[in-house]
Amino acid sequence: MELLVSLPFARLTATLLLTCAPLTVHSEEVIVFAAASMTNAMAEIEQAFETDTGHDLIVSLAGSSALARQIQQGAPADVFISANPDWMDVLENDGLLAQDSRFDLLNNTLVLIAHGQDATPMEISDLPEALGKDRLAMALVDAVPAGIYGKSALEALGLWDQLSPLVAQADNVRAALSLVALGETPFGIVYATDAVAEDDVRVVATFPADTHPPIVYPAAAIAEHDDEATQAFLDYLLSGAARAAFERQGFVVVPQ
Repeated sequence: MELLVSLPFARLTATLLLTCAPLTVHSEEVIVFAAASMTNAMAEIEQAFETDTGHDLIVSLAGSSALARQIQQGAPADVFISANPDWMDVLENDGLLAQDSRFDLLNNTLVLIAHGQDATPMEISDLPEALGKDRLAMALVDAVPAGIYGKSALEALGLWDQLSPLVAQADNVRAALSLVALGETPFGIVYATDAVAEDDVRVVATFPADTHPPIVYPAAAIAEHDDEATQAFLDYLLSGAARAAFERQGFVVVPQ
């Protein structure tokens, strides 16, 4: 029996077949090494970037010093976002940054936190007395930016010599935050953006900006990794959506 198919039905069938056919999307993987203090912001940006671009974003978070050393040793990072310019300078001097890809992305604030939401505001000069024989949580003071800034601030305030024997150094600023949140130490020095990420701590003082170098987060592509997908991510960092995500976490976005 001959099967007769009307022209409109045939067109509809063809349209349905084309609609149901799998679409080929060209997606690439972008590996980002970012300072641990960016944990919450990067989680938000990761999801939005993948949705908007179709690329896969893999974020490795740690202290800037550890990440920089891994890149020096050949870790397959596409983008590095440091919590201070010094570690970015190290990679740039080693020729490990893609040419003309570096820019300043964010600013932050250094704060003194205490365990518990019922902690009361205080003067930083009163910290030695408030601390007693307890410990002060800080990121590694000679390697991790938050620790370096914290040490500089305490030195400027004339408190470092008195407090240094009591410092409990952590691998990165989020680890220092956790020590205070868990009550392992009563006080800690972290970024303002870290403090808002944890319910069990409260900011009790803010370090004056002139007690430490400006807190600047530079971003750059790694040499020979500045492909189209990497550039798409760097562009996304400067988008309105990324700006809003950073500001929600307490960062100040550097005007470009």
